[in-house]
Amino acid sequence: MTTQTLQKAAPDIRSAVRERYGNLAEQHQPGSQADCGCSSTQSSCCSPSDDLLQLETVARIYDDPAAFDLPADVTELSLGCGDPVTLAALEAGQTVLDLGSGGGIDCFLAAKKVGPAGKVIGVDMTPAMLERARANKAKLGADNVEFRLGEIENLPVADATVDVIISNCVINLSPDKPQVLRETFRVLRPGGKLAVSDIVTDGPLPQEIKTSLSAWAGCIAGALDVQDFKAVIEAAGFVDVEMKAEYWGKEMADEAIQQLGLSDTLIENKYVFDKTIFSAKITARKPE
Repeated sequence: MTTQTLQKAAPDIRSAVRERYGNLAEQHQPGSQADCGCSSTQSSCCSPSDDLLQLETVARIYDDPAAFDLPADVTELSLGCGDPVTLAALEAGQTVLDLGSGGGIDCFLAAKKVGPAGKVIGVDMTPAMLERARANKAKLGADNVEFRLGEIENLPVADATVDVIISNCVINLSPDKPQVLRETFRVLRPGGKLAVSDIVTDGPLPQEIKTSLSAWAGCIAGALDVQDFKAVIEAAGFVDVEMKAEYWGKEMADEAIQQLGLSDTLIENKYVFDKTIFSAKITARKPE
């Protein structure tokens, strides 16, 4: 999409994303498969229907063994494409912000890292997800976690109050990524860190994907080219930007195409899909 077309489509994109994840939060029951249509290099972003498969999915995404201690209400609403908490190398006492916190898995893992002296803020634009996250907070007794309603393009967070920002397969969902990065820069303290797992591309996507609202909501259509994403991060003022790729395999590409309901043409040309789209570990720093 051109910038002008993207601006016009932004309300529809946000609506499609909010509807998809709101429905997932409202309809999902622990032990059932979450039909989210969001794929990753590690898993389908959808929860398996039995305990063993759920544990295998969490193990593929998260390096932190603490993820296994979380209840199914939390882990089965894990819709990410990586482990930004481990990537962030959090320390006790830090204030952490999670962009698009969903059911709260990364917030709860971060809360264990920063401890009682630290604080974790989760921001999500979907009321149903916030309801689930707050219920999970109460069950876990996570007193150092707070969930706020808001869009990541306009964060409900004061200037220079956050030490580390994490995000897990969410920035690609925004139709205005430069504004998201400007906001992250605003709320970080000088010397603060950005640690993100997200979907990016190496080259252009097929037009069918770029114009598909289901592909937007499914973490695909909004993905930026890796060099363009790096440029957006640097334009916001960040330095020391690093991006490490984790490419998809053919199995993940097949699964994503099927979940998103894309055409036979893409299925026949899936080599374009699995060689173009990948997950990335992204870190950057706000200058002192």
